[in-house]
Parts: sequence; C-alpha cells; structure tokens
Amino acid sequence: MHNTLTEHARCLFGDEYRPRPECSLEHEERYFIEELTFADADSVLAMLHELCPHRVDGLLPVWVRNLAYRLALLQRPDEPALMREAAENLWLHGLDWDDIAADLTRCAGSELSWEPLVTLRDRDGSPH
Repeated sequence: MHNTLTEHARCLFGDEYRPRPECSLEHEERYFIEELTFADADSVLAMLHELCPHRVDGLLPVWVRNLAYRLALLQRPDEPALMREAAENLWLHGLDWDDIAADLTRCAGSELSWEPLVTLRDRDGSPH
C-alpha cells in the first residue's frame, strides 16, 4: 500500500518533477479514486500542491484535479483561500466551469487578482 495519497497519485499518473517510483502494487484508477474519496482535506491539498505546484503544470488529469478540489471544499466549505484556489484551477482548465469558478470567487468574497487566461463564455460558446 502507498503511504500517502500523493504517492499513490504519483505511481498512477506520474510526476512532472520526479521520476515515477518503482512500485509493484496494482495501479487502477478505481483504487486511487476510492482513496481520494475518503482522504482528509489536508491529504488532498498536499497531493495537489506537490504534484501541481503552479496549477498549470503537473500530470494529474483535469478530472482528478476537479474532483480533488470538490472533495476538499466539501470538507472545508467556509475557507475563502481554498475557494479561490479551486476557482483558479477551474479558470485554467476549461471554459466549461467558468460559471462555477465565478461562483466560488464570489463566495470567497473577493475577485481573483489576475485576469483569467481564457475568455468567459456561456455554455453555448457565446461571449458574456
């Protein structure tokens, strides 16, 4: 068994900054998702911060990042800094979640200090 969620993610998805460790364990996404689902917020955030330290980098699939932030927010629903961090992740990884990112930013009580790298669009593709 892996000692941490980060180790499990590194074995399964790789790490942009370190070689993939040698590991004889069976690596299936379903086992990782089960571990992620029941991980505490500190473990989830440690994984995200170590494997994707600049948010635009890392080898974690976008769906894993989104799920990880969602699970962390469920455990810490009133943490503005975490809401802003999750919103930044959503801004960076696709137009489909811009409305959710905007809601998180509003809930956090302040606007992001940087311009999104993408143009805000409605779900049908038309600009706001």
